[in-house]
Amino acid sequence: MTPPSRRQLSPRQARQLMDTAYLAASTALLWVALYYLPVGSPLFRLALPLPLALLQLRHGWRCALEGVTVTALLLVALMGPIRGPLVLFPYGLLSLWLGWGWRRRSSWWLTLGVGALIGAGGFLVRVAVLSVLVGENLWVVITTAAANLLDRLAGVVGLAGGFDLAQVQVAALLLVLLQNLIVVLALHAVAYWIFPRLDLPISEPPPALRGLVALDPL
Repeated sequence: MTPPSRRQLSPRQARQLMDTAYLAASTALLWVALYYLPVGSPLFRLALPLPLALLQLRHGWRCALEGVTVTALLLVALMGPIRGPLVLFPYGLLSLWLGWGWRRRSSWWLTLGVGALIGAGGFLVRVAVLSVLVGENLWVVITTAAANLLDRLAGVVGLAGGFDLAQVQVAALLLVLLQNLIVVLALHAVAYWIFPRLDLPISEPPPALRGLVALDPL
């Protein structure tokens, strides 16, 4: 009998190990590029959840969870114990959710809705952490932008301005949610275009959204 220390990995286990390492490293490099490169931020944000979602489509949720863990540990070593784990909010959690939903061919309405909530929650976590790091309440900046937008919209439609704080807070949260909904929809479109070429198709879009993703740019 072969000693436990000399047991060889099966081809399937070796492929899982290799895919986990490469896709986790790819996610970590995208996160580092997002922080330190002056250009390409929207592209990096859009690509960040896809490698680990692809890992889950190929090998299941356990490998995806290992990939997220490896990514976080690698970024802790590269960027420190605060900025490194921020990759989890929302990109790590979003990759786990989207990979789970796509693997089970769930409805786009479900994956879009929950994905947008995960994205919005992760954004708020990052705002809270970065506010502590810079010593300034960044949420005030967001609510100020929302207040200016409300005033402009009120001027366009001929309404009086002067919105109270509660209305501005709700408007800011809705803007964050809308932004993340657009991002998650773009992630669905990219996955719908690319993953079938890797023999990993996701569910078909609903008829109401088919026109947005029917044009294949590749």
